[in-house]
Amino acid sequence: MDKIVGREIEKKLLSEVLATDEAELVAVYGRRRVGKTFLIREFFQHQLVFEFSGKHNAGLQEQLQNFSLKIDEFTHSQFPSLAPQNWQEAFNRLKAYLEPIITTQKAVIFLDEFPWIDSPKSNFLSSFDYFWNDWASRKPNLKVIICGSAASWMIRKVVRNRGGLHNRITRKIRLLPFNLNETELFLQSRLINLDRFQLLELYMAMGGVPHYLKELKKGESSIQAIDRLGFTKDGLLNEEFKNLFVSLFKNPNIHMQIMRLLARKTGGLTRSELIKQLNISSGGSTTQIIEELEESGFVTGNRPFGKAKNEFLYKITDEYSLFYLRFIENNKNQSWLVIKNTASWRSWGGLAYEAICMKHQEAIKKALGISGMYSDISSWKYVGKDGADGTQIDLLIDRSDKCINLCEIKFSESEYIIDKQYATKIQQKLSIFKEQTKTRKTIFFTAISTYGFKENEYKLRWVQNEITMNDLFV
Repeated sequence: MDKIVGREIEKKLLSEVLATDEAELVAVYGRRRVGKTFLIREFFQHQLVFEFSGKHNAGLQEQLQNFSLKIDEFTHSQFPSLAPQNWQEAFNRLKAYLEPIITTQKAVIFLDEFPWIDSPKSNFLSSFDYFWNDWASRKPNLKVIICGSAASWMIRKVVRNRGGLHNRITRKIRLLPFNLNETELFLQSRLINLDRFQLLELYMAMGGVPHYLKELKKGESSIQAIDRLGFTKDGLLNEEFKNLFVSLFKNPNIHMQIMRLLARKTGGLTRSELIKQLNISSGGSTTQIIEELEESGFVTGNRPFGKAKNEFLYKITDEYSLFYLRFIENNKNQSWLVIKNTASWRSWGGLAYEAICMKHQEAIKKALGISGMYSDISSWKYVGKDGADGTQIDLLIDRSDKCINLCEIKFSESEYIIDKQYATKIQQKLSIFKEQTKTRKTIFFTAISTYGFKENEYKLRWVQNEITMNDLFV
C-alpha cells in the first residue's frame, strides 16, 4: 500500500470496506489511464483471491474462455477446464471456488473493465445480479469490486440500475486524475524533481493522468518531455486521443466531434449551441452523449453566475484532449520548442491555467481561508449592447457570508504587472459587474497568477487577495 501516492479519500473508503462485517459491492469508475486497476490491486494485494478483466470487443465465448482460464489460474489447476457455456455456469464455478475461502477470511474479488464483459446477448449483467443477490450479498467476508473505464456505462447500468442491481451498490468511487499536489508527489516518488512552473506546464499538456506521467524521465525538462511524448512519431500522446475514445464509447465519432467543437470555442458552449452547431437532434441521445463525456472527465458543465439552473456552459476539462486538439493533431511535423514560442501558445496558456484553477477550487478556497464555507463557484460574462463595454470574470466565488471573490487569472513566466491601463480595466470590470448583477454583496478583487503580481501602487489599490501557483499545490 506504500506505493499508492495520494488517493487519501479513496484509501479511507477502501479501508472501511475491508473493516465491515457485511458483504460489499463497490463500483469504481473513471476515465482510462487514471490508475483504477493499480489502486485496487495495490490496496487489496493481501486479500485479492480472484481477478478477471473483460476484453475489449470480445464475444461471449472468448470472455467465458478467459474467465475459465482465470479460475484455473487462481485454483492452481494443472489441467485447463472446459469453458462454461454461459455466465450462470461461470458464476457457479466461481462460488464453488470462493466458498471455502470466505468461511475463514475476508476476501476480495475484482472484476475489471466490467462494461467490456457485458458483450451483446451475453446475459452477463443479469447473471451477475443473480450471483450478487442470491449468494454473494449473504457472505459477510466477501467484498466484490467492479471497475470500468466507460464511466457513463457504469453509471447507467450499475449505479442507476433499475433491475436486479437497483440500490445494491454499497459504495462507489469516481477516480479522477491526480491534482497538482498528487502529481508533484507522484513524480517525486519516481525521483523526478522539477520546479512548479515546469510541473504546471506538464499538467497543461497531459493533466494528472498517472499513465502519462509514468513516461517522464529523470533529467528531462517539461519542454523535452512534451516534445518527446506528443510530437515524435512513437510518442505516447501522439495517437492516444483516437484510441482513448474508441475504447470508451461504442460510437465515438459524435463524441470526438463535440470535443473538436469545444476545443475551438474557448468560452464554452451551451447544450442548445452544441446541438445547433453540430446539426444533431435535441433528443435523449444527445443528453446521454454529453453525460458520457462529463462522467468520463472530458467535459464539465458549469452554471454561469446569475443563470438558470439548466443553463450550463460546457468546456473541455481534460487537459490532454484539449492540448492534443489544439497543438498535436495538426502539428506533428514540428517540435514543441518552436510551437511554444508562438503567440498561440501564450494565449492558450492563459486559458489552460484558468481551467486548472477551476479544478483546484478547494485549494483556492483554502488559500482564502474559506475552506469550510458554502460557496458557489462559476464564471460570468456580460456582452455590452449598442457599443457599451462588456466584460468577463474568469472565476467567481459567491460566498455564504455575503461576499464575492471576483478572481482575475493571469498566466505568465514572471511577476505580472498591473499598469495604469490594466488598472482602468479592473475598475471597469468591477463597475459593470455591480451594475449588471445588482449585487449588494461585498466584492473582493482576487488576483490569481503563477508568480504573483508585482508590488506597485495599482496592486496596493485594487488587489485584496492574492493567490499564486504554489497555493494550488496543496
